[in-house]
Amino acid sequence: MTPAEIEAALQIAFSQCETLFCSLTEMQKEILLQVLVEELTAKPISNLPTSDDTDSINPLEQLTVEEREAFLEFVKKQQRLKRAWKIQLLNDWLHNIDSGAVQFIRSRYGIQWLNQIKQSHIAAYIKEDDRSRLKVGDRIELSNRLWEWVQENNPDSQEWFPCRVVGISETHISESDASWDGMRSYTNCLIRFDSGVEYEIQGVYEWNRYNWRWASSEE
Repeated sequence: MTPAEIEAALQIAFSQCETLFCSLTEMQKEILLQVLVEELTAKPISNLPTSDDTDSINPLEQLTVEEREAFLEFVKKQQRLKRAWKIQLLNDWLHNIDSGAVQFIRSRYGIQWLNQIKQSHIAAYIKEDDRSRLKVGDRIELSNRLWEWVQENNPDSQEWFPCRVVGISETHISESDASWDGMRSYTNCLIRFDSGVEYEIQGVYEWNRYNWRWASSEE
């Protein structure tokens, strides 16, 4: 189906909802249209910014410092829960559910701004927040979240294990792999625990930044 055909079919569905006194808001209609067009055609709808328009500009620059911190914390939390953060927001908006600390995205920026966000935009800001990049020989601590379930409401169940960086590598992603939401590469970090066991952290800056921290003291 073409975007025009999808939109026409949705307009029929919207009319039927109104007939049954179950009218959708304009926001809900826009969300449904965006999701269906992107899922069925793998293309953004025509009235939203294209990748050519947005690749050179990071939409997160439009946020205040406080808004950006709240947004990044929301993304990290959804990743820890193994949820797609963008789908979670759209689901809130579709069902008119308050999104808590990130409700401002809906009320101030809207779906067009949300549609521009790619994983590469988020990763760029996480990298900017790091005081320095990891290098071989650095001492860090690793959270047990990486290999076991940790209760969200019980922070005491999270443990940190000292280790040393022994390798850094980059993994590049095919441009045709849309599942990575615009990400072109990510960084992997090979670490060695004091016991001698080695472990690779994939996406050490991109999606696992919250699972490691700098060691409190250098040995």
